Amino acid sequence: MNQQIYLVEDDANIRDIVKAYLKKEGYEVTVTERAEDAWELAQSGQPNMWILDIMLPGMDGYELCKRIRQVSEVPIIIISAKDEEVDKILGLELGSDDYLTKPFSPRELVARVKRLFKRTELQPIMTTQSTDLLEVDHLKMDKAARQVFWEEKEIDVTTKEFDMLEIFAKQPNRAFSREELLTLIWGDDYFGSDRAVDDLVKRLRKKLHGLPVETVWGYGYRLHLQGEEE
Repeated sequence: MNQQIYLVEDDANIRDIVKAYLKKEGYEVTVTERAEDAWELAQSGQPNMWILDIMLPGMDGYELCKRIRQVSEVPIIIISAKDEEVDKILGLELGSDDYLTKPFSPRELVARVKRLFKRTELQPIMTTQSTDLLEVDHLKMDKAARQVFWEEKEIDVTTKEFDMLEIFAKQPNRAFSREELLTLIWGDDYFGSDRAVDDLVKRLRKKLHGLPVETVWGYGYRLHLQGEEE
């Protein structure tokens, strides 16, 4: 069965071009002009990926992204005429996996779609190559179930939040550069800014109160545990 993509875009020209390029690559594409229509359609089952415009009539793309993330970890790409960094960070905070600024090349969008699908397909293989349970201080992780427990309480996290926690928990007190974390979490062909790393850390600190992720100024981050230094 071909992978299903939901495209939500109110510009007919962009919608038709993107759909044509994606269908040429073998994807099944369902298009809607309004977020409300797309959300109603998704109630019968989530697609394999979402591509969302931000400026839509009625509900905007940010709100739709937020709703999707409440029920699914399916990959989301945001496309928008807004190119301010704050808009990109907001999209990432709400759970999008990528952000592409208009005007863009349809070929670049297709490349990003392929990259995201490749990463999600490889995740089950990566998680079965090591033990499923990981415990560090007050943090417990079940990699097979993709569950996180902080101080014995289960915490809902996104795919990338889980990936970052796993990286830190496997090597506590090791400092990771922003560039290294970008490659490990988003892949070596990620096109965006390393501010995505800062945003991910911010979200984890908010969800796991007291999580000792320290900023290594001018470099990156580490999970600092007392008494673990070599």
